[in-house]
Amino acid sequence: MLFHFPVRVPGVRVLGVAILLLTLTAPRAVAQDDLANAPAQQPPSPLSAPRPAGIAREPAFIATAIDLATEELGDGTGKSPSGWYPEFSNMVTGSGWLSVGPGYRHYFRNGQAFVDGSTAVSWHLYRMAQGRVEFLQLASGHLVLGAQGMFQDETQVAYFGIGSDSSEDDRSQYWMRVHDVVGYAKLTTTDWLAITGEFGWLGRPDIRAPGGTFRGDYPDVRTAFPSDPAVSLNQQPAFLHGEWAVTADTRDHRGHPTSGALYRAALTTYDDRSGGTFSFRQYEAEGLQIVPVGQTLIVALRAWSIFTDVPSGHQIAFYMLPALGGHNTLRDYATNQFHDNNLLVVNAESASQSTSTSTLPRSSTPATSRPGSATWIWAKRRTARACESTTSTRRSRGSTSPTAQPVGAPS
Repeated sequence: MLFHFPVRVPGVRVLGVAILLLTLTAPRAVAQDDLANAPAQQPPSPLSAPRPAGIAREPAFIATAIDLATEELGDGTGKSPSGWYPEFSNMVTGSGWLSVGPGYRHYFRNGQAFVDGSTAVSWHLYRMAQGRVEFLQLASGHLVLGAQGMFQDETQVAYFGIGSDSSEDDRSQYWMRVHDVVGYAKLTTTDWLAITGEFGWLGRPDIRAPGGTFRGDYPDVRTAFPSDPAVSLNQQPAFLHGEWAVTADTRDHRGHPTSGALYRAALTTYDDRSGGTFSFRQYEAEGLQIVPVGQTLIVALRAWSIFTDVPSGHQIAFYMLPALGGHNTLRDYATNQFHDNNLLVVNAESASQSTSTSTLPRSSTPATSRPGSATWIWAKRRTARACESTTSTRRSRGSTSPTAQPVGAPS
């Protein structure tokens, strides 16, 4: 059962800090027999695959889940092998129910470095191509250095305008092509703490009328929202961008966590190289916390917050606004339904499993799990406007597989 409360609240800074201190939060609940069949538990490495290059990125705890399910193709305890592999990741939410393509990875320097390249196409004809080189186990195993280039061709990106009162009726779409090149470094100070940094160049996004396959009858964003930031520009700006982050990961098992936490704080900067109008900084905090309750119940808590610092006279381009909505952040709503300068979403989810015996042998099969969740969402622009509060109760169709969607509830 889901209880959802979209609320606007004045006092942006105080509220964001208070909520995060109280409820910073958590990964996905999994079936207990999956854990029984997994290899012996070991501390996860915070130096998982980097967040991919590009504009539309998920919260890191979501990207981590996707990386483990697709790139690792296992439980996350071993190194990905050399050779060909199917590419299922690196597509943004909204690309369609299926994306696939070929990828190839090759190790060199006795397995201490690798090159990787892949491409994929999705149900809505989104296209992606990326290449990466990474040097592992530097500085006695504490440092990783790498670089990645990515091309994204997104044919039906949804945009509903700015503010938390956006509705499905406001949906518009646009087609965006963009390329991004980044260099990154990851320093592990302990087996659970990592410091990461990246610096890159984001080429001028190319905004077009929506296209692709299986497209709904939605207006072009340039017709529906011509006055929103950067919508009506003849040429979009290019950006230098950087990110610095600290991640603490104490989950008991990367592929099938049943206890522990993952917390992350980051500062991201975008420097408009075409005049500076669209330069800004973002402060991001997110957390995951899994709380086992007895032998058959897991409670997962999760929060994600972004506060954007926009200098006076500057704006955030509409395609760079923080966004919520869709099966990866708020399943009760359409993909990217809410865009705003600042956001906060807090989720709580429980999942229960019943087995034939209490010892959870390898052959046991749990009954279908029925997770329940509660979600609280908040978004506020710098200029206050009237607010409205709604409450809805809906049945959740969530999953507790190792790649379970973040909590919320579907329509």
